[in-house]
Amino acid sequence: MMLDRAVTIVPDHADHMDAIYRYQRHIYDASRKYYLLGRDRLIQDLNAGPGTHVLEVGCGTGRNLIEAARMWPRARFYGFDISQAMLDTATASVARNGLAGQIALTQGDATDFEARKLWGRDGFDRIFLSYTLSMIPGWELALDEAARALAPDGSLHIVDFGQQERLPGMFRDILFGWLRRFDVSPRGDMLPVLEDVAARNRLTLDFAPLYRGYAWSAVLRR
Repeated sequence: MMLDRAVTIVPDHADHMDAIYRYQRHIYDASRKYYLLGRDRLIQDLNAGPGTHVLEVGCGTGRNLIEAARMWPRARFYGFDISQAMLDTATASVARNGLAGQIALTQGDATDFEARKLWGRDGFDRIFLSYTLSMIPGWELALDEAARALAPDGSLHIVDFGQQERLPGMFRDILFGWLRRFDVSPRGDMLPVLEDVAARNRLTLDFAPLYRGYAWSAVLRR
């Protein structure tokens, strides 16, 4: 059964994200590479061979999709984000790297999307969310939508902030205080929510803390 929880959706979330990242998007990748740990590990674990269709939910500047397309050149990649400002940066970056024929982008809401409407597809072989759950109001719904969009034998890959459980408490307080300035909220109840999603969708779940709990990683497989 689905866990009993209240889910709050912010109607103007797209405008809010545009306001936050309208200017930050220009320095986002340079500033985030030092603390969004585990992203490249996730990309490597996609194992996206020839003909694999891969979706990133909340693609931001397109950094992850570009790295994934380079690592898995015979796969096809898709991405969406709720922020048009971020998508403008992503579209320019994809074109600049000569990957417009391998990566398709559009605007969408992680808590309510249809693969068929956005891409003309019924599902994806791989779906990933990299440091997006901590930024999405109604993030539980985003997990449900991603699980629903998995193709047979597909897998859902996640990395996000953990609870810093094996790091000094002062470090956790400073990091979380800084993240709140950007409306980023590490999800302390991520594991039970993932377990619920896995059970309801008949998926297996592998969950692991990374870097002494700085980040949490999960893979759900159909």
